[in-house]
Amino acid sequence: MNKWLEILIGLILILVSVLVWGFSYEWGFWNFGTAAWEFVKGGVVWFVIMIGVLFLVLGITDLKE
Repeated sequence: MNKWLEILIGLILILVSVLVWGFSYEWGFWNFGTAAWEFVKGGVVWFVIMIGVLFLVLGITDLKE
């Protein structure tokens, strides 16, 4: 795929998702804002857990050497 087309599609998807999130958070019809915030909070927890696992595996690997 053309790199400019990929950038354009990415920007359109980001813009549309931010607009949907902003409008639904303000007027609360589907309340996507709350769902998105809960997803981000859960993602942060999993990110920290995976970083911890990565450091643990790296430490064990260093012990073997």
